[in-house]
Amino acid sequence: MSDERVLVFEDHFDAPGLDASTWVPHYLPAWSSRAETAASYEVRDSCLHLRVPVDHPVWCADEHTPPIRVSGIQSASWSGPVGSTQGQQRFREGQTVREEQPEHLGWTPDHGWVELRARAVVTPRSMVALWMVGLEQVPEQSGEICVVEMFGDAVEPGVSAAVGMGLHAFRDPAVAEDFAAPRLPIDLSAWHTYAVRWDAERADFHVDGRLVRSCPRPPAYPLQLMLAVFDFPEKSDGHDVGAVPELVVDWVRGYE
Repeated sequence: MSDERVLVFEDHFDAPGLDASTWVPHYLPAWSSRAETAASYEVRDSCLHLRVPVDHPVWCADEHTPPIRVSGIQSASWSGPVGSTQGQQRFREGQTVREEQPEHLGWTPDHGWVELRARAVVTPRSMVALWMVGLEQVPEQSGEICVVEMFGDAVEPGVSAAVGMGLHAFRDPAVAEDFAAPRLPIDLSAWHTYAVRWDAERADFHVDGRLVRSCPRPPAYPLQLMLAVFDFPEKSDGHDVGAVPELVVDWVRGYE
């Protein structure tokens, strides 16, 4: 991969709201509905603040186990008609669309460099993540590049965090499962830059400009960005009912 980079996408979250030409402020709404998957967020201080407040609904409450609450945005969305199995990131075989989604293709890179600058507030019952997944308009194109995934129960506050990164195959036979969560000496609540640089041969994962790990043969088709905060109610210790996990994003950039 060449060291030269050309900026092709940038969002500094400077506008009064989300850029609707890029982002859909819902998490996989086809399997539920837009009303029940709306993100809880603010755009202020030149940052995106994604949160899971205490009254945020459980996602796909009658189907997904364990129960999760999600506040997320994504850079593309589509689905087949109600009752079909055509959609993105289904979590069980035979899952069907409950609300048909219009096609939205905001930014869907198939190679290059994606990075974000972010900080987070988590507890042992929550996590934050940026990942990229195939659109699945071709069903096998379902592979994932996980840029960063951090669970609160794997964080030593102010000292270190297990930072997940790598590939998930899902239903793509051309992608090998290759995921790890190395522990890095970072304070999750402070600003850090998380990035992946990829082409058809290799994906290189970086934190604060340092190469952490590489994976061969990542997905080589258009991918949509997914940014989200997750809360896992079953992980509650009984003293965290008022906890509000948050992912604060300063910017997202893409290069070729």
